Amino acid sequence: MAYRVKLKNFEGPLDLLLFLIKKNEVDIYDIPIADITRQYLEYVEIIKMLDLEIAGEFILLAATLIRIKAKMLLPRPVSDDEDDLVDPRMELVTRLLEYKRYKEVAYKLADFEESRRHLFNRVCVEQDGMDSDGEILLGEDVSLYTLVETFKQLLDRMPKETYHEVQDISISMDEQIDYIKNSVRARSQLSFYELISQLNDRLLVIVTFIALLELMKRGEIVIRQLMPFGEIWIVRKFD
Repeated sequence: MAYRVKLKNFEGPLDLLLFLIKKNEVDIYDIPIADITRQYLEYVEIIKMLDLEIAGEFILLAATLIRIKAKMLLPRPVSDDEDDLVDPRMELVTRLLEYKRYKEVAYKLADFEESRRHLFNRVCVEQDGMDSDGEILLGEDVSLYTLVETFKQLLDRMPKETYHEVQDISISMDEQIDYIKNSVRARSQLSFYELISQLNDRLLVIVTFIALLELMKRGEIVIRQLMPFGEIWIVRKFD
């Protein structure tokens, strides 16, 4: 795919691991490394398929996960003192905990700055958070991985293509950008599932998803979510 999306403030490999730990509701000190590695590699394949510029950032950590998985499959040496045995996961756990603490501080600082910015403009906050009737609270910005997770689920439900016939299918990125903008324009907001579920071609879904990322990068739309793993909303920011 020739078109490549550049995300200015992308979320890195450790963010993806923390996302998977939260999604699977597992203890960060007792990560089921085989299962998490499998899921991590599935996400990396999606990111590579979308041709995101960030894909190369994930390869090193993927190798680390595979190495840890291999170490855990090896027979444990016999030792009189169990405390002398080092869990192969602990170095990764330490990195995750340090990164998690850093992110929490960064989020608190960002929240403080946001509250100051909106202190004298509450009307703007209400319009950004609800529809015209004040019925739908759109909640917080959605992480890239939440979006990729929903995209992956929708893609998995679609039938795999068979290439018995060669078809010349031309899908324009600009056309899909216009499709998204036209879909959102009349309503100011649209559920992500509703937008994608109207498409019945896998390639069309992929290009539309990349077009969505491009509109996010331009600041023409924002993606919001009321609660973790809840409905995802596309919110119009353009006129």
